[in-house]
Parts: sequence; C-alpha cells; structure tokens
Amino acid sequence: MNKNEDKPVIIEVALNGATRKSSNPNVPISINELTADALTCLRAGAQIIHQHDDLGRGGELGGASPQVMADKAAEFYRAVYAEVADALLYSTTNWPGNIEARWSHQLILADANLLRMAFVDPGSVNLGGFAADGRPKLESSMVYSHSVADIEWMLDHCRRRSLAPNMAIFEPGFLRAALAHEKAGSLPRGAFIKLYFSDRLTFGFPPLKSALDAYLDLLKGSSLPWAVAVLGGDVIDSGMARWALEAGGHLRLGLEDYGGTDKPSNLELLTVAIDLCREVGRPIATRPEAAAMLGLDVKGASAR
Repeated sequence: MNKNEDKPVIIEVALNGATRKSSNPNVPISINELTADALTCLRAGAQIIHQHDDLGRGGELGGASPQVMADKAAEFYRAVYAEVADALLYSTTNWPGNIEARWSHQLILADANLLRMAFVDPGSVNLGGFAADGRPKLESSMVYSHSVADIEWMLDHCRRRSLAPNMAIFEPGFLRAALAHEKAGSLPRGAFIKLYFSDRLTFGFPPLKSALDAYLDLLKGSSLPWAVAVLGGDVIDSGMARWALEAGGHLRLGLEDYGGTDKPSNLELLTVAIDLCREVGRPIATRPEAAAMLGLDVKGASAR
C-alpha cells in the first residue's frame, strides 16, 4: 500500500490568464464567466480558485490601479462567496510597478474581509518562451522580480492580515527562500507551495520525475503542503500529476496553465485530475479538510 493513500488532495484551479478566447473559447474572461466557472469547479471538488481579472485585455496581468483591480476581484468574489462561503480565492499580480502597486489590491480585498489567501512569489525570474530558432524569445519576455525586501514586505502584510501565502515556485531559489522563512518561523500560517514546471517556457525545470525528485530533496524536513503545475503543457499527460500524487503532493491545473492541442474547459481538466486521484487512491479533500491541512480556520457553511 502506498503510504500516501487516503491522504486528501487539494486542487487549485487557475481559471484564466494569457490564454485567449481565440485559442480556446472555453476560457472565462468576464466576471459572469469567471463566477460560473469557479462555482462549477468548486462544486466538482476544487478548493482553491485563482483568477486574472478582465480589464478589457482578455485577462492579462493587471495594469490598472490597485482599487480597480480590487473592485473587479471583489465583484467576482462576492458572487462566489454567496454560493460557496468557504472557497479559497486569490488574485493575480498587478503588473507593472513597484511591490506596493503590484500587491496592494490584495490589501484592499483583505481589509474588506474578502480574502483569506494571497500570492507571495518568493523570488525573481526571466519569464518568456522560445523563438522559432530556439533562442529565448525577445518579444513578450519580462523580468518577474521580487527582491528580498519585497518578499519580506508581502509576508509581513500576510502576517498582519492573517492571509495564507500561496507561493509559486518558478525555480529552486524560490523554494529555498520559502524554506528559509519556514525554518526561521517567519512564514505566515496557511502557506501553500506550488512547484512550477515547463518545457515550453524559459524558466526552471522541465516536467520530469528527476526534476520533481530534486524539489522533494529540498523539501525534506519541511511540513509545507505542496502541489505541482505544468505551465504551457499538461500536468496530467506529462506524468507530473501522477508522480506528485504518489509522493503525497497536491495539484494545480486550469486554462491559465494548459497548453495541449485540444480545447477543454476548466471542468474537463478538473474531472480528468479527479479521476487520476481516485485511480492513485487519493480522495479529494473537502474544503474544511483543505483549510485544516493548510492550518487555516474553517470558514462558512459549505463543505463540498
């Protein structure tokens, strides 16, 4: 028997992002579409929902004032909470600008009691794809930067407002920073680690078992819950989801990440993942179970 059998699985669904309706008409963009998709996924078994807000550019990263970002997210969050009070929802960064400009919409949402989880990406990385000749592409590339001071600033605000840090691990240095805070006792309650893999983008590890094993070596001795994601690919078809589930990990999926050849919905991606969890022998966590696994207070009346 696998020692991780019967360990409930936390599933995060990233509803949208760079994916355009022209490439997949199922990607939700408007507030109404985001709300319907989020509720469908939550009712099917997801516990965490991540969204990019529609600011007239098809769900791209931010670009508005923190207040506009917060207002857009608040409309979506209130609609979801009205149906699923214990959902864990969190937004994207508001790029570009300094850390306050990029992150302050989350403070507005937290102060309005609409946020229990916030993104805290603990490092810096070049984000981009590859050109036709195989070199890193110049167009659309960006430096996604968070200084040590920026990271401490984000964590401090999480501590002050009891926000769970949802931490994307683009490269190993990101994880080492998170683990350093865990060891020092300065990591806020509820931290959730997402290990990112990709063979179509320029950062980090490709989706190989040896790459997952390297991260698991770093995680030895840590009590942080972790999940895997494959950006620009397929977390299921790559084998990464199965390897993670067998190792006791959790899953992130959704149309923000998906780069396969067909045009699925978020629910279809989620359904395939749930089937795999059952095949591996891992039950899907209820939302109260997910909150307890993250060390958060159980909130609201909805259990599933």
